[in-house]
Amino acid sequence: MKFSRTLALILLFIAVYWSFTSLMPSYHADLQNPAQEFSTDRALEHVKNISIEPHAVGFPGHERVRSYILAELNKMGLKTQIQDGYTAGDWGNLSKASNILARIEGSGDGKALLLLSHYDSGPHSSYGASDAGSGVATILESVRAFLAQNKQPKNDIIILISDAEELGLNGADLFVNQHPWAKDVGLALNFEARGSGGPSYMLIETNRGNGKLIQEFAKANPKYPVANSLAYSIYKMLPNDTDLTVFREDGDIEGFNFAFIDDHFDYHTALDTYDRLDRKTLAHQGSYLMPLLAYFSDADLNNLKSLNDEVYFNLPIFKLVSYPFEWIWPMFFLAVIAFIALLVVGFKKQQLHAKDILKGFLPALITLAINGALGYFCWTIITWWYPGFKDMLHGFTYNGHTYIAVYVSLTLAVCFYVYHKFKKISTANLLVAPLFVWLVICALVGLYLKGAAFFIIPVFGMLAAFLVTIHQDEPNPFLMVFLALPAVLIFAPFIKMFPVGLGLKMMMGATLMTTLLFFLVLPFFGQLKSKGRLAYLFLLLFFGFGISSHIQSDFNEKRPKPSSLLYIYNADTDSTVWATYDKKTIGWNDQFLKDNKRSPDGQSLFSKYRTKLNFIADAPKKDIALPWVDTVKDTIIGENRLIELCITPKRKVNRLDVYTNPIPLNAATVNRIPLSPYYLEHRSARLITHYISNNHFTELELSFPKDSVLELSLYEASNDLLTNQEFSVPKRPDTSIPMPFVLNDAILTIKTIRFE
Repeated sequence: MKFSRTLALILLFIAVYWSFTSLMPSYHADLQNPAQEFSTDRALEHVKNISIEPHAVGFPGHERVRSYILAELNKMGLKTQIQDGYTAGDWGNLSKASNILARIEGSGDGKALLLLSHYDSGPHSSYGASDAGSGVATILESVRAFLAQNKQPKNDIIILISDAEELGLNGADLFVNQHPWAKDVGLALNFEARGSGGPSYMLIETNRGNGKLIQEFAKANPKYPVANSLAYSIYKMLPNDTDLTVFREDGDIEGFNFAFIDDHFDYHTALDTYDRLDRKTLAHQGSYLMPLLAYFSDADLNNLKSLNDEVYFNLPIFKLVSYPFEWIWPMFFLAVIAFIALLVVGFKKQQLHAKDILKGFLPALITLAINGALGYFCWTIITWWYPGFKDMLHGFTYNGHTYIAVYVSLTLAVCFYVYHKFKKISTANLLVAPLFVWLVICALVGLYLKGAAFFIIPVFGMLAAFLVTIHQDEPNPFLMVFLALPAVLIFAPFIKMFPVGLGLKMMMGATLMTTLLFFLVLPFFGQLKSKGRLAYLFLLLFFGFGISSHIQSDFNEKRPKPSSLLYIYNADTDSTVWATYDKKTIGWNDQFLKDNKRSPDGQSLFSKYRTKLNFIADAPKKDIALPWVDTVKDTIIGENRLIELCITPKRKVNRLDVYTNPIPLNAATVNRIPLSPYYLEHRSARLITHYISNNHFTELELSFPKDSVLELSLYEASNDLLTNQEFSVPKRPDTSIPMPFVLNDAILTIKTIRFE
């Protein structure tokens, strides 16, 4: 029996390993694949050509990438077009977008299938290999393979490679609201990235229920679906907008997002390169698009809307499992009835005792409390020990995977040790508390987070194991592991997903999920006589992974530290300073700051994570040209004052931010694009950010109460600090990269205009 338990434990660890490896296809050289099949290597060639250089809007590489994509579509015999135009979207980010479009004509007259990704990279240093060169490459290679089959689809297939997604979903906004093809779209498939590896998650965009979409997705039968309605529910609550969000909100168009999020530290950085893109991840994207393209090119896209939602999750072999929301409460009450019935049987058989059951709540509550606290303080402890990690704005460090292993090992050590201390209580009595906790969780998600209702599935496995435990003194360990398989296969990937996707600040999600998974496997663990030794084994692993994480904690050429430097000229105070967003500076930028470093006052520019400048220091004054501001119109109409300005750069610039004092604005138009009344009412001090191409001017037309005094603060920036001949800023060392999500390596001027 001891050997059987050991072998069963090994099989359990293998199941955990399988829960991760089964999510994605393997990669192997496939350049010689038949022309009708998707080739990861052929897609990689596109990624390589797209990611030669940073290609954000307004950068030299942007036009080159556009020309490359157009040429590749033309090679396939497709007629292409460019849609140009200004939009400001819902973010107050103005930019000119140049969308790339092509269309494959179908034989029918139904709705069209849209294939979507974007070709601009994140400003200003990202090479855009994963985000979203991988998406563009997936579409180019899949369309090529589809056309090679010489089969005319029933539905039209529209290819949209959008622009300016990184600036505010501007290209999608331009297409949905201004292009005539938008009204033809019945379904959109969008390919994205928020890292450079890992499985690609499917997320639905819909204004109604997901029922019909899930059913059709299952019929398309992709080989490696990674999707669950919990992620779908969380995604809907978070501000994680993609191009597809515009299709849903402005066009009421259904869609699927496919995005990978692992190696999150590469996102929007100079490390988002061809070499760092996980080949298996790109193969995974292709494994989605090819079957979906084959199915939805002939499916009825006129009837995808549904009032009903479905719970869904992926399982190895079974692929995507789903059932209606209407089953949630019947399944829950069935589990409750089974639990009560088993309690009755257990007491009748004298396997359960009230006193021992109450004692059994102690280890459950102790492990949840300790492990929850460990996860909660994880990021605080890590950044206290390694303050440089605070400058990794993603919140996921280069050794983040090792930290997950550290905390999971410690969590399991706590679980095994605590339950070892309660070994005198029988396994049957110990199972009552975890089952009760899980039923409470299932009740709560049924009320407040219905997408997580599939949590009840592993609970049925634990109930079955509880039944066996009540009736047998020494249950078969292989049977116990088998009954725990649904829990392992469903929940083990979540332990990694939470901190990878949301940062190490969410390590508590990993430690609590590990504890809850331990509860579900307790019918097997409870049989083990070696819980104490396992506790010390996992404690040893904790120290081993901890040492490994410490060894990997330094910044070097392979793990460069994000850093930032700005030169700011404030014309209002006639002052110049060096500035940095770094919480822990490095020698490269500290040489400009160390003599009189101090905390800054005043406005910080808009950034993704609301990051503020941390240090400034006096700087020598340089001859930096301010923008030319021409007042084209200044008149009073009724109770309102109307001002029209034209702001023209007098140097090569990339960005203009306009801030106002807190007065009501009745209307605002930027480069003839009106800002919505909702945006004007809910905005902060920032009015608009114009991401400038070809040194274009900015036209502002503002209407406000005539008795108000308007102040406009103009923040004009150029990303040329390291190349400008007026400065002597050395090249950033190889052990550092530009900090993403903030204005960086830039010369910034500030000028305020007051209209009395």
